[in-house]
Amino acid sequence: MIATLRNAIEQILEWFLIFLMVVLTVIVIVAVLFRIAGDSLSWYDEVAAVNLSWITYYGAALAALKRAHIGFDTVLLALPLGLRMLGLIVAEIAVIGFFVIMAYTGWTVLQVLGGDYLVSLTWVPVRFTQSVIPIGAVLFILCELLSLPEYWRMTARGTSLEHAEIAEEVESELKKAGAR
Repeated sequence: MIATLRNAIEQILEWFLIFLMVVLTVIVIVAVLFRIAGDSLSWYDEVAAVNLSWITYYGAALAALKRAHIGFDTVLLALPLGLRMLGLIVAEIAVIGFFVIMAYTGWTVLQVLGGDYLVSLTWVPVRFTQSVIPIGAVLFILCELLSLPEYWRMTARGTSLEHAEIAEEVESELKKAGAR
């Protein structure tokens, strides 16, 4: 059940992020072409900035799901098992606590924004563009919780996600170098 939900969220986030990156790429190319032609799009800067922030927030949730965000595996794994697991608990409480505060604050900001609209696209509500804050925070919490069981097992075994990735990359590069 958890693995199925985790995989579904991973796929949704990956495809949504690909979509956002394609949209941003098209926006930038179109804006450059307009500038070359001697004209500027009035909405480019505002829309590109919103798109980039969406990529950042939703990308952070995907990173949390894959445990690819900033961590401290080396320090954690240097501790004895009891302290290691306590450190993991403290770290998870701190991270999830931060994102709970961010979700609440983001929701509060949405209430304050009321009937505000973008400056350049007066038909787009600022609430829509800023909805990424509470939604991204809740998604980050969900992804952190979905990835926690496996991370817990790996940490208890003394296995590092970072070290496994590094070892895999080194092995891949060595194979490539040997094939030359």
